[in-house]
Amino acid sequence: MQGQNKHGFMHRFSIRTTIYVYFTVSALVAIVLIGVSLYSRLSGQMTATLQEENQALLTQVNRSVDSYLRTIMKLSDSLYYGVIKNADVTSEAVNNEFTLLYDNNKEQISNIALLSKEGELLQAVPAARLKPGLDAAQEDWFSETLERTDNLHFSTPHVQYLFDNTGNQYRWVITLSRAVELTQGTSTEQGVLLIDITYASLQQLLDNITLGNGGYVYMADSGGSLIYHPRMQLIDAGLAEENLQAAVSYRDGSVQEVYQGQVREVTVKSVGYTGWKLIGVSPENAISLNNLKTNLFIVFIVAFVLFILVLINAYISTKITGPIQKLEKSVNALEEGDLDTEISIGGSYEIQHLGRSIRDMAQRIQVLMNDIVAEHESKRKSEFDTLQSQINPHFLYNTLDIIVWMIENEQKDEAVKVVTALARFFRISLSKGKSIIPVGDELEHVRNYLMIQQKRFKNKFTYTIEADPEVLGFASLKLMLQPLVENAIYHGMEFMMDGEGEILVKAEKREDGLWFTVRDNGLGMTKEQAEGLLTRQAQVSSRRGSGIGVKNVNERIRLYFGEGYGLTIQSEPDEGTQILIHLPAVTMEELQRKEGAR
Repeated sequence: MQGQNKHGFMHRFSIRTTIYVYFTVSALVAIVLIGVSLYSRLSGQMTATLQEENQALLTQVNRSVDSYLRTIMKLSDSLYYGVIKNADVTSEAVNNEFTLLYDNNKEQISNIALLSKEGELLQAVPAARLKPGLDAAQEDWFSETLERTDNLHFSTPHVQYLFDNTGNQYRWVITLSRAVELTQGTSTEQGVLLIDITYASLQQLLDNITLGNGGYVYMADSGGSLIYHPRMQLIDAGLAEENLQAAVSYRDGSVQEVYQGQVREVTVKSVGYTGWKLIGVSPENAISLNNLKTNLFIVFIVAFVLFILVLINAYISTKITGPIQKLEKSVNALEEGDLDTEISIGGSYEIQHLGRSIRDMAQRIQVLMNDIVAEHESKRKSEFDTLQSQINPHFLYNTLDIIVWMIENEQKDEAVKVVTALARFFRISLSKGKSIIPVGDELEHVRNYLMIQQKRFKNKFTYTIEADPEVLGFASLKLMLQPLVENAIYHGMEFMMDGEGEILVKAEKREDGLWFTVRDNGLGMTKEQAEGLLTRQAQVSSRRGSGIGVKNVNERIRLYFGEGYGLTIQSEPDEGTQILIHLPAVTMEELQRKEGAR
């Protein structure tokens, strides 16, 4: 049993495919193992390299920020030791020095101010005065500055709110404050020196700093408040979040964290005197993307080696199985139906014998298929002729019954009229196999039909056929009106008393084409029933009508003339039914010229 299963499995593959697959799979497994090993080693190296690069970048950014802050701190020292200390702070000379230093640094500085320990504004450049109602001495930063006299204090970014000046009232600043010793006349007391750093000048140092693909850098103070973030506005608005509290607790260096389901590599660097921290974030997928650049070389080597092995394998397998491959192509052509293809006969005796057998088989199949096609064509023609001869058998039977009854009751003249109408009806129905006939013939066809049915139903209804003379030569679809009139008789006249039923058939030309109207005063129908006649297969029962439904007529019109034409049904219960038929207004000659041009 195992031998049979193995034989059955191998039987599904060609010799060439078997050799090719075994050799290729073996080579591919070896190459993949080597590639995975190299990838693992290089991936670890790239991760370590990326961490070092992130630390180096953060160190460089830290130097820039530190240099920037030291410039501000030097300005603070210059103001204190070079201008304020041992000078009368109310003198005009102090104000001039403040103005000079501000002018030299106004790209980075928004305001310089000197306040007494009671919060009184002593000097301010360029601000004019404190905002009305504001008591600077009651601010937390003011009291903290006076308590810790040896430190420089940096605030978080905020909108400048202390001064009432004529400039931009909505300016973001970072405030540096320090306690200073003020001299007024012969007395000295504590005060506060305040420098508003323009936030935009600091932001320029950090904007457009990225760590790899999708990484970014932000800065926070030791309390977890943001100093800078590329998505700061979104975070302030509550539309984004950052792992601030955890980040400020990390030591300088790199650490891996999981935040909001995402693994991230976080690099931290403290900013000198301020206690601020620069934090770089690199998503794990960014590391993978960086690895891709290096690993592309490995992929290229693996692909190249595999390509060479595939070529060698293809050459060997082709040389061994060449004759079988040619025979296989011939068999494939036979499977696709090309029985005239040349059968390859070559190779060993067994392969040649197999090729001759397949060639003989193809010839026998071709003879059998020709016989089957001829038989099928004959059968199809016979079925078509049968359908053509049974267009309306029940209508014919019923009409013949009427004729017999008239003859038996000695109504020969009426019988002649019915026979004549029946002959004209079927003459037009055949129309030498044509699908398009003149409007005059179509109206004549339905007139003969109505006359026969009127005799059959013993004058239960009356009918009127109206047509403009100009439309009689226009083109019309054959057997278009008769199914609609048939529905009007069988369904509209069913409960009518003698003579109460009325059927109108009308043809007229309008601006937008040729229009036919079939109207009856029968039972009518609901809107849903009327729509259903065109959307589902709604046919007259074969026991009572032709079997050609309203939907069939509508589809035939659209198939021949286009989607813009067809039937429209208007009906109300107990109010009767009106069917409108829209066709293009073209004469038979015009239609024949168009078909000839196509």
